[in-house]
Amino acid sequence: MTESDPQRALVRLEADDEADAEELDLLARRLRAELGELDVDVLAVVPAGDLPPGAKAADPVTVGSLMVAFSAAGGVFPGLVETLREWLGRQAGKHKIKVTIDGDTVELERATSAERQQLIDAFVQRHG
Repeated sequence: MTESDPQRALVRLEADDEADAEELDLLARRLRAELGELDVDVLAVVPAGDLPPGAKAADPVTVGSLMVAFSAAGGVFPGLVETLREWLGRQAGKHKIKVTIDGDTVELERATSAERQQLIDAFVQRHG
């Protein structure tokens, strides 16, 4: 990743209601691996408070959350959003991904192609 004009996006995976904590963890790991192939830095989100000694699990929101740092130049953000959209399309469940930049959030889920594209285009215009 280049250092010019760095941006950060909080990417939060929300698994469908039938997914348990183990499945959410697996989905988050797969998403993180796929995002790792892009020109971005992907960091797991650490819970706000310290976990007690020996604690193994975090809350589901934290498990499915990633901080993605990327260059504002070079069209990286549109590629990130497209990767998230494609990843969602390949999943069996009705999962959602929320992307938040500077308090502005877009929710990606299964919708018609035209609906998704309109929403993504508007969000990318504001942040790309």
